[in-house]
Amino acid sequence: MPEIKVIAVSRRAYHKYHIIEKLEAGIILTGMEIKAIRSGGISLDESYVRPFSDGIYLLGAHIRQYTHSGGVQDYDPVRPRKLLLHKKEINLLKGRVEQRGMTIVPLQLYLKGGRAKLEIALAKGKDASDKRDQIKEREVKLEISRRLKRSL
Repeated sequence: MPEIKVIAVSRRAYHKYHIIEKLEAGIILTGMEIKAIRSGGISLDESYVRPFSDGIYLLGAHIRQYTHSGGVQDYDPVRPRKLLLHKKEINLLKGRVEQRGMTIVPLQLYLKGGRAKLEIALAKGKDASDKRDQIKEREVKLEISRRLKRSL
């Protein structure tokens, strides 16, 4: 089993969306980009995934320029990056996004066997009341655990 090293996690995705189904996708990168990712130079905070006619792309992910690259002038840190999925998975994702009003969100980027993989999820947006309920639930659990610690 290849070793997995998590590089970046999108915590906002779990707060904003109900996660329905997770998939693992490869990602097409340049040599400088994979070196920057290995050194932790990626942010998934403002990123999202969109289907296009020729595939599914990661948009808005910021990969900083690799420090030892020699100063490439035309480097775009937020360029669209194509995801590698099977045709069956691409058709499934496109169909669900178009028909059911769902979206595709990036959850985390990790290295698996030396290759960068992106965990994406089919998700449905949460309402404001869902978010408030989740926060209340978390606060209740924290309070219960605090009281249990005091009573011991």
